[in-house]
Amino acid sequence: MLQAGIVGLPNVGKSTLFNAVTRTRNAEAANYPFCTIDPNQGVVTVPDERLQVLSELSGSSKLIPAAIEFVDIAGLVEGASDGAGLGNKFLANIREVDAIVQVVRCFENDDIIHELGSVDPLRDIEIINSELILADMALLEKRKESRAKKAKGGDKESQREVELIDKLMPHLDEGKPALTADLTDDERKLMKEFFLLSSKKTIFACNVSEDELAGALDDPDAHPMVKKVKDYAESTFGAEAIVISARIEEEMVDLEPDEAAEFLADMGVKDSGVSALIRAVYHLLGLQTYLTTGEKETRAWTIRAGDKAPQAAGVIHGDFERGFIAAEIVHYDDLVELGSNAKAREAGKLRIEGKDYVMRDGDVVEFRFNV
Repeated sequence: MLQAGIVGLPNVGKSTLFNAVTRTRNAEAANYPFCTIDPNQGVVTVPDERLQVLSELSGSSKLIPAAIEFVDIAGLVEGASDGAGLGNKFLANIREVDAIVQVVRCFENDDIIHELGSVDPLRDIEIINSELILADMALLEKRKESRAKKAKGGDKESQREVELIDKLMPHLDEGKPALTADLTDDERKLMKEFFLLSSKKTIFACNVSEDELAGALDDPDAHPMVKKVKDYAESTFGAEAIVISARIEEEMVDLEPDEAAEFLADMGVKDSGVSALIRAVYHLLGLQTYLTTGEKETRAWTIRAGDKAPQAAGVIHGDFERGFIAAEIVHYDDLVELGSNAKAREAGKLRIEGKDYVMRDGDVVEFRFNV
């Protein structure tokens, strides 16, 4: 299962957010630095309203949503790339995840200590990015040293690595993440073997206060701190910034869904932003969902964007992929509009697709196979 690591400076709301998205209280959320040391891990279901709609059409007795894993990683401080704070441990943990959720404090509260004595979201982001980049530069320098002799001796693979490192280093030295380097497809494929921290896809979670949530969700640009993060994320990473209130969501951990909805409605919002964050991270990881439905269950199956029908069938069982014959597919939107497979077939919206069909998010599928 792919993992998203929750990172940020101490006391910005990382552990609170982890408890919110995992619907647990596994992570200690305390008002002092490094209350998280060993990373907490939790499986998170991906909110998907389509499941309930399909289950009503099919009379399903069970719903099974898609899931991803979140990891709550210790807070980083300036100098982490040189081992400050829990730097080495932090960097090792983040190297293992597939994407980064960078939590940014966007609220003032004198009762909650900030590691640097003031709230400045862009400064906080740049500290983290700088430490990741510095760690990457140190790693690349060592890698170049180990490859240089072979490269001079004519080893083609070592030459390719040294050339790529020489291309990346000036980019990193300008404070730009490896993710945004102008590389060819082959160079990007090779870069994956370097396991660079700043090459990981990133999303920013703007953690606002309870009383600012409704306004920030309605108009993020009207919240000065959120706007700064949003603009920075777009210009530096080409990334998304999601407004959340981790504190509100954590307060709802023990509530039933209808109670949570009523709680949010009283505050004038439909969602604290955490559901939107989970969905955004799911897509950030390059994942998408196809659906199966019947009397027994309605289920969301996770595949990678670009997967073809046999690969999607293999997610259910290896025999489905090995013996794949065809896939009977109707898109969710068409099925809901028409009301049944029979009517979708009459309208020409239910299709038989073969091995070369590229799956779409929201395809409702029944596979035909023979083993």
